[in-house]
Amino acid sequence: MKSLYEDVKRYYELIGKPKRINFLTILISCFNPRLLPVILIRASAFCGAIHLGFIAKGLSLINFLLFGIEVSSKVKIGMGLFLPHTIGTILGAKSIGKNVTIMHGVTLGAREFDLHYTPALRPIVGDNVFIGAGAKIIGPVTIGDNAKVGANAVVLADVPPSTLAVGVPARIKKLKINKYCELVD
Repeated sequence: MKSLYEDVKRYYELIGKPKRINFLTILISCFNPRLLPVILIRASAFCGAIHLGFIAKGLSLINFLLFGIEVSSKVKIGMGLFLPHTIGTILGAKSIGKNVTIMHGVTLGAREFDLHYTPALRPIVGDNVFIGAGAKIIGPVTIGDNAKVGANAVVLADVPPSTLAVGVPARIKKLKINKYCELVD
């Protein structure tokens, strides 16, 4: 429940309307297309954790059919997940950290065929990471804390903390932020 609370809280902070989060706010959030996929992910993970695999898979299927997002209930996802757009997104990571933003069309997955979800074959995403639209993060790589992955980047190697990965295959660039919190070269 705490993860869901933090997800909803972060959403309202990101859109510039911070508010006090309570049960009613979370209930109303079920009608928000930016929050419902995350709520379904949390519910699926909860059911998987209490050994209700059939219900967990059902919730994942609903998420796939309604929002085009594929995610296993086995993925460990930190608080504050934000999915502004979900269509075509595959979250097949070993773990995803706190306060991660993932745009549409992103694939996090294994390099080889893995129907049984082997965590050792999957990426690890750190805290406060931004993953741009269409990015592909493939294999047992680590995306460091505060890193950014550019749109359509193909990440096949580790991305150090506080760096930017861009291109195909992705190349690493140092993040430089000016006093206005804008990315500069």
